[in-house]
Amino acid sequence: MSAVLRPRIEMLPLGHRDIDEMLEVEQAIYPFPWTRGNFVDSIASGYSAWGCRVAGELVGYFVLMLALDEAHLLNLSVAERHQGLGYGARLLRHAMRVARQGGAKTLLLEVRPSNRKGLVLYRHFGFQQIGARRGYYAAEAGREDALVLQHALEEFSA
Repeated sequence: MSAVLRPRIEMLPLGHRDIDEMLEVEQAIYPFPWTRGNFVDSIASGYSAWGCRVAGELVGYFVLMLALDEAHLLNLSVAERHQGLGYGARLLRHAMRVARQGGAKTLLLEVRPSNRKGLVLYRHFGFQQIGARRGYYAAEAGREDALVLQHALEEFSA
Protein backbone atom coordinates (compact mmCIF):
# COMPACT_ATOMS: atom_id res chain seq x y z
CA MET A 1 0.00 0.00 0.00
CA SER A 2 1.33 3.42 -0.86
CA ALA A 3 0.45 6.57 0.99
CA VAL A 4 -0.17 9.73 -0.98
CA LEU A 5 0.62 12.83 0.97
CA ARG A 6 -1.67 15.72 0.28
CA PRO A 7 -0.34 19.23 0.68
CA ARG A 8 -1.39 20.94 3.89
CA ILE A 9 -4.31 23.35 3.39
CA GLU A 10 -4.61 26.13 5.96
CA MET A 11 -7.07 28.98 6.39
CA LEU A 12 -5.16 31.77 8.15
CA PRO A 13 -5.78 35.42 9.04
CA LEU A 14 -3.84 37.84 6.83
CA GLY A 15 -2.20 41.11 7.75
CA HIS A 16 0.14 43.77 6.43
CA ARG A 17 2.95 41.23 5.97
CA ASP A 18 0.79 39.36 3.41
CA ILE A 19 -0.10 42.31 1.17
CA ASP A 20 2.65 41.68 -1.39
CA GLU A 21 1.37 38.13 -1.96
CA MET A 22 -2.24 39.33 -2.15
CA LEU A 23 -1.24 41.98 -4.68
CA GLU A 24 0.58 39.40 -6.79
CA VAL A 25 -2.59 37.27 -7.04
CA GLU A 26 -4.82 40.31 -7.52
CA GLN A 27 -2.77 41.85 -10.31
CA ALA A 28 -2.49 38.55 -12.18
CA ILE A 29 -6.25 37.88 -12.37
CA TYR A 30 -7.96 41.25 -12.70
CA PRO A 31 -7.68 43.95 -15.37
CA PHE A 32 -8.63 46.49 -12.65
CA PRO A 33 -7.14 45.05 -9.44
CA TRP A 34 -7.28 46.38 -5.93
CA THR A 35 -4.34 48.63 -5.14
CA ARG A 36 -1.87 48.30 -2.30
CA GLY A 37 -3.77 51.17 -0.68
CA ASN A 38 -7.04 49.19 -0.82
CA PHE A 39 -5.44 46.32 1.07
CA VAL A 40 -3.58 48.55 3.54
CA ASP A 41 -6.73 50.56 4.30
CA SER A 42 -8.88 47.45 4.71
CA ILE A 43 -6.48 45.83 7.15
CA ALA A 44 -5.89 49.10 9.02
CA SER A 45 -9.68 49.51 9.35
CA GLY A 46 -9.89 46.13 11.07
CA TYR A 47 -11.66 44.29 8.26
CA SER A 48 -11.33 40.54 8.40
CA ALA A 49 -8.77 39.26 5.87
CA TRP A 50 -8.18 35.54 5.49
CA GLY A 51 -6.07 33.49 3.14
CA CYS A 52 -6.05 29.93 1.99
CA ARG A 53 -2.52 28.53 1.90
CA VAL A 54 -1.53 25.23 0.34
CA ALA A 55 1.91 24.03 1.37
CA GLY A 56 2.60 27.64 2.41
CA GLU A 57 1.55 29.19 -0.93
CA LEU A 58 -1.25 31.77 -0.88
CA VAL A 59 -3.81 30.37 -3.33
CA GLY A 60 -6.66 32.73 -2.45
CA TYR A 61 -8.02 35.21 0.06
CA PHE A 62 -11.03 37.24 1.08
CA VAL A 63 -11.64 40.59 2.78
CA LEU A 64 -14.81 40.93 4.85
CA MET A 65 -16.29 43.99 6.52
CA LEU A 66 -18.58 43.43 9.50
CA ALA A 67 -21.07 46.10 10.57
CA LEU A 68 -23.73 45.35 13.18
CA ASP A 69 -25.78 42.40 11.89
CA GLU A 70 -24.53 42.61 8.30
CA ALA A 71 -21.31 41.56 6.59
CA HIS A 72 -20.01 42.76 3.24
CA LEU A 73 -17.65 40.57 1.23
CA LEU A 74 -15.37 43.15 -0.35
CA ASN A 75 -13.00 40.82 -2.19
CA LEU A 76 -12.69 37.08 -2.79
CA SER A 77 -9.93 36.00 -5.14
CA VAL A 78 -8.24 32.76 -6.16
CA ALA A 79 -4.96 32.61 -8.06
CA GLU A 80 -5.60 31.64 -11.67
CA ARG A 81 -3.73 28.33 -11.59
CA HIS A 82 -5.78 27.27 -8.55
CA GLN A 83 -9.20 28.22 -9.92
CA GLY A 84 -11.71 25.43 -10.42
CA LEU A 85 -10.20 23.30 -7.64
CA GLY A 86 -12.63 24.19 -4.85
CA TYR A 87 -10.61 26.92 -3.15
CA GLY A 88 -13.19 29.61 -3.94
CA ALA A 89 -15.88 27.51 -2.26
CA ARG A 90 -13.60 26.86 0.71
CA LEU A 91 -12.90 30.59 1.06
CA LEU A 92 -16.56 31.56 0.70
CA ARG A 93 -17.62 28.97 3.26
CA HIS A 94 -15.03 30.35 5.68
CA ALA A 95 -16.13 33.95 5.01
CA MET A 96 -19.71 32.97 5.82
CA ARG A 97 -18.55 31.29 9.03
CA VAL A 98 -16.51 34.36 10.07
CA ALA A 99 -19.50 36.62 9.30
CA ARG A 100 -21.85 34.49 11.41
CA GLN A 101 -19.38 34.34 14.28
CA GLY A 102 -19.17 38.14 14.06
CA GLY A 103 -22.95 38.41 14.54
CA ALA A 104 -23.96 39.00 10.93
CA LYS A 105 -27.35 37.76 9.80
CA THR A 106 -26.79 38.57 6.12
CA LEU A 107 -23.82 38.65 3.78
CA LEU A 108 -23.74 41.11 0.87
CA LEU A 109 -21.40 41.38 -2.08
CA GLU A 110 -21.04 43.00 -5.48
CA VAL A 111 -19.99 41.02 -8.53
CA ARG A 112 -19.48 41.93 -12.18
CA PRO A 113 -22.08 40.38 -14.52
CA SER A 114 -19.09 39.34 -16.66
CA ASN A 115 -17.59 37.34 -13.76
CA ARG A 116 -19.20 34.02 -14.73
CA LYS A 117 -17.08 31.90 -12.37
CA GLY A 118 -17.97 34.14 -9.45
CA LEU A 119 -21.67 34.11 -10.28
CA VAL A 120 -21.72 30.31 -10.50
CA LEU A 121 -20.00 30.06 -7.10
CA TYR A 122 -22.29 32.56 -5.38
CA ARG A 123 -25.47 31.06 -6.84
CA HIS A 124 -24.30 27.58 -5.82
CA PHE A 125 -24.18 28.88 -2.24
CA GLY A 126 -27.68 30.34 -2.51
CA PHE A 127 -26.93 34.04 -2.99
CA GLN A 128 -29.81 35.98 -4.50
CA GLN A 129 -29.63 39.19 -6.50
CA ILE A 130 -31.24 42.08 -4.62
CA GLY A 131 -30.15 44.96 -6.83
CA ALA A 132 -27.61 46.47 -9.18
CA ARG A 133 -25.19 49.37 -8.96
CA ARG A 134 -24.92 51.17 -12.27
CA GLY A 135 -21.40 51.91 -13.52
CA TYR A 136 -19.83 50.52 -10.34
CA TYR A 137 -16.70 48.94 -11.86
CA ALA A 138 -14.05 50.31 -14.20
CA ALA A 139 -14.09 48.43 -17.51
CA GLU A 140 -12.23 48.42 -20.82
CA ALA A 141 -15.06 50.36 -22.45
CA GLY A 142 -16.19 52.78 -19.73
CA ARG A 143 -17.92 51.29 -16.70
CA GLU A 144 -19.58 47.97 -15.82
CA ASP A 145 -22.53 47.50 -13.51
CA ALA A 146 -22.33 45.46 -10.33
CA LEU A 147 -24.90 42.89 -9.31
CA VAL A 148 -25.67 43.12 -5.60
CA LEU A 149 -26.12 39.68 -4.07
CA GLN A 150 -27.26 38.70 -0.61
CA HIS A 151 -27.32 35.54 1.46
CA ALA A 152 -29.26 35.03 4.69
CA LEU A 153 -26.69 33.47 7.01
CA GLU A 154 -29.33 31.75 9.14
CA GLU A 155 -29.74 29.42 6.15
CA PHE A 156 -26.02 28.58 6.14
CA SER A 157 -24.84 25.63 8.16
CA ALA A 158 -21.18 25.86 9.07
